[in-house]
Amino acid sequence: MAGRAQPSGPAGSGGGAPGLLPLLLLLLSAAAIIPRGDGQNLVTEDVTVVEGDVATISCRVKNSDDSVIQLLNPNRQTIYFRDFRPLKDSRFQLVNFSNSELRVSLTNVSISDEGRYFCQLYTDPPQEIYTTITVLVPPRNLVIDIQKETAVEGEEIELNCTAMASRPPTTIRWFKGNKELTGKSEVEQWSDMYTVTSQLLLKVGREDDGVPVICLVDHPAVKDLQTQRYLEVMYKPQVRVSQNYPLQGLTREGEPLELTCTAFGKPQPTDMRWLRVDDEMPQHVVVSGSNLLISNLNKTDNGTYRCEASNAVGKSHADYMLFVYDSRAGEEGAIRSVDHAVVGGVVAVVVFAMLCLLIILGRYFARHKGTYFTHEAKGADDAADADTAIINAEGGQNNSEEKKEYFI
Repeated sequence: MAGRAQPSGPAGSGGGAPGLLPLLLLLLSAAAIIPRGDGQNLVTEDVTVVEGDVATISCRVKNSDDSVIQLLNPNRQTIYFRDFRPLKDSRFQLVNFSNSELRVSLTNVSISDEGRYFCQLYTDPPQEIYTTITVLVPPRNLVIDIQKETAVEGEEIELNCTAMASRPPTTIRWFKGNKELTGKSEVEQWSDMYTVTSQLLLKVGREDDGVPVICLVDHPAVKDLQTQRYLEVMYKPQVRVSQNYPLQGLTREGEPLELTCTAFGKPQPTDMRWLRVDDEMPQHVVVSGSNLLISNLNKTDNGTYRCEASNAVGKSHADYMLFVYDSRAGEEGAIRSVDHAVVGGVVAVVVFAMLCLLIILGRYFARHKGTYFTHEAKGADDAADADTAIINAEGGQNNSEEKKEYFI
């Protein structure tokens, strides 16, 4: 942030360098013709620079009337008076000079160059404004120290990351693979420099073996500065039993059985053995390394068979439960399955045929008309008595008219 403009007297040339008579004469002549500062304003900006880079200081005048501009260092020694450099530090070079600007560069900036630099304008009264140079120093070194080079799964290990001699203090971030973790940082100050140490406590598992732990620096003077260490985690074996034969289906009497045991660990398991849980291993069982073979199964082989593997970390096992079925168990089940399928198919065909028959009959009765006959007794009304009426009615049936009635 730029400093406040304030009145000031002329600054000394500083440095005690010889041959300043021309400068003194120039100052005297300038002082004799100092114009008034009405309406003129000095402008400058603060500068932030990384150590070893170039800083540029600009003193600018708004509404200039050809007043003299000069630049002074933090010790108030004149660096440039107009376009003349009294100071013998060749790292300062003139970039631009005009009536409205004096711009100077400073190469190979160091911590000792940090501070306030003053722009002065020879008006009546004189004006002065300052700019601040801030020097950033990136960490000199970034190192990860790990408590144990090789850890055992389940252990908590300590890692420390140190960023030395930076300015301002460094912010340290931790990552395990792509996952960010939280550490605890401490800051130590040595003179104008800061050393930051971040501690990370990490409980490791077998899945962490070979995973990088990354220490990354956040600092305005540097980008993408990081270092990493790969975790080495020891873990006990992971055991699995697989059935090679029969590939699928039942284990039946008279058939063979082949099992294979696989184990993975770090270090790789050196001891692997088969046993029968709660019983002795049958004499006809053949064990060859990681394989177990029973060439002719019988029901006395029923039981649980265990594969054990061990390494320097510990021991693990996996079990296989064997149940031997009758030799025809699978066939009978298949026959029963076929019988059920046949019966189901027949029932389905019969139901379908009945449904079709019902549909056909319904459509037939709906589309055809039926007839029936009614007979009325003729001459019964004219009969003298009931007997005569009956006789007349019976005789009249032969001559009765046929009447038709229809229904739908």
